[in-house]
Amino acid sequence: MRSMALALALAAATAGGGEAGGVATESARLGTSRVTLHVHPFLTGQELTALRLVMTNEEALKAFVPVAGSYAAMAVSPDDGFIRNGAPVASAVAMAGLPDAAGAASAALAACDAARKAAAACVVVLEVAPTKD
Repeated sequence: MRSMALALALAAATAGGGEAGGVATESARLGTSRVTLHVHPFLTGQELTALRLVMTNEEALKAFVPVAGSYAAMAVSPDDGFIRNGAPVASAVAMAGLPDAAGAASAALAACDAARKAAAACVVVLEVAPTKD
């Protein structure tokens, strides 16, 4: 299920931190979901603000993951970016409602790569998983 209802909003606080494969990550629990942001160097301030909104705002998370208890991922081409001229680009693809994390990431990457115009392959920038408790 494709969901690009991420709205641009005010900057939100960042929670948690780490690294995955050389890319810094931020992670937060919101309701019954764990949201992980992969802070790639190509992401602009505006893009990070929009992605962090999903980590900190339940309404934004519901727009991103409309099926509670499922997995979701968003992939972006580093060359295309996520937001250009104030709007999400077509190759920035979010997939939700999937039964596992690997399936969500794989589906988002495949859809993004199919839609991208730039040479750079897509990477996962956001992952959502249900919490175990």
